[in-house]
Amino acid sequence: MVSGPVEIAYPCAAEVVPVVSTEEMLEASLAVFPSCDGLIAVAAPCDYRPITVQPHKIAKTGQPLTLQLVETPDIVASLAGIRTSQWLVAFALETRDRHMRAMQKLERKSCDLIVLNGPGAICAQNTEVEVITRKGEVICTLAGSKDDVAMGIFRVIQERLMQPTEPAGREPRTRKAPL
Repeated sequence: MVSGPVEIAYPCAAEVVPVVSTEEMLEASLAVFPSCDGLIAVAAPCDYRPITVQPHKIAKTGQPLTLQLVETPDIVASLAGIRTSQWLVAFALETRDRHMRAMQKLERKSCDLIVLNGPGAICAQNTEVEVITRKGEVICTLAGSKDDVAMGIFRVIQERLMQPTEPAGREPRTRKAPL
């Protein structure tokens, strides 16, 4: 689990790599991704950061202040560029042209699935999402507590993207569903 500073109690069995910046998250993700089966990109790292960070408070001067921002790296797209057999699932928080923007993000990041939600999900106990395939098909809409929705998303990932584990020499009972 590569995680920024959040108020979440991770399970004690989880290996957590703490990061603060988008650049740190990318570096840590690049290090662990090759040994993973897949990625569920639920983080919302910033798209832009200040070019410079002041070490102290900026005092008022009575003059306008110009803030210059630079685009941060796209973590999911970077991981897609090095993936071998891993599956990728990303989230798209969109406010307008939601489905179209989610599809653009899915394609740009080379994801297998994208989970579309809105800003109402931020700091809320309940949420509503749509899970969308590469073909643009909404395969399910999930609503309820974030725990229930997360379990629903995991079920979709398991059914669509994960290969079942079978003992050697036995045929799998189910096959990976095509996207």
